[in-house]
Amino acid sequence: MTVRVHVLVEGLVQGVGFRWFVARLAESSGLSGYVRNLMNDQVELEAEGDRSLVEQFLKELRIGPRSAHVAQLHIEWKEPLHTERRFEIR
Repeated sequence: MTVRVHVLVEGLVQGVGFRWFVARLAESSGLSGYVRNLMNDQVELEAEGDRSLVEQFLKELRIGPRSAHVAQLHIEWKEPLHTERRFEIR
């Protein structure tokens, strides 16, 4: 079953390669969507794909790359768009 998730990531997640980590992880999982920095030092992302792949993706996000510190994920499940074909950094 295809699902979409919207996530706001709090912590030390800007300037540490976090967006690149997210993009590589999403691409290797076959997910589509995007990741971007926000002005309030959070990172926003949406990912879409098979539910089990998205849930595993979220587990990996909680860990993050070694250079980052993920304090909290705010997760909102959404209806899939079925319009994106790849994952991009914005």
